[in-house]
Amino acid sequence: MNIHSSLSLRWIAAGLMLTVAGCGIVPKKTEIAIYDPQPRVQPDASWPQVDTQLVVLRPNAERLLNSARILVRPTPGELQVYKGATWTQPTPDILQDAIVRTLEDSRKLAGVTRRGGGIAGDFDLATDIRQFDADYAGGASPSAVIEISASLIHNGDNRVVATQLFRHATPASSTAIVDVHRAFEQSLSAVTRDIAGW
Repeated sequence: MNIHSSLSLRWIAAGLMLTVAGCGIVPKKTEIAIYDPQPRVQPDASWPQVDTQLVVLRPNAERLLNSARILVRPTPGELQVYKGATWTQPTPDILQDAIVRTLEDSRKLAGVTRRGGGIAGDFDLATDIRQFDADYAGGASPSAVIEISASLIHNGDNRVVATQLFRHATPASSTAIVDVHRAFEQSLSAVTRDIAGW
């Protein structure tokens, strides 16, 4: 073996050693758990049948709530997010989907859709998300708190005909995010049922 071949083999060996060593220092990709709250709402047979078409607007929310991050309130006035966990979609879309699905399943309206869904609604349902977070409120484990302000708007004269505040809090069985997710499902089911029945 000549000197050039020997040097080439040493450079290749050195390169392979650096590559293997480098694999150990590359940071691992952070895994994110994605949660998909699926509210279970059974339409109430006592809800009145209404011959009207309703457009469910995308809920308004402040910047932190208008995202897929799962918020936690460890102390009053302080908001954080759960590390390594997220919703499948932004909070306003979760609420809008739940309301539309529940009203569709109830078959109590002549039609229900989102804005841009192809029907001209007689009424718009406008909502504001005031709270959608895991609130410790001084306790050892949080409650999933959802608070929604809703307004029913008559499209003929752009007049608010009714407003209502809806709030529900479900204690989580532990601080684990999987249990917090279950609590959110229960709160979302309760709030959605109340809004649909209203």
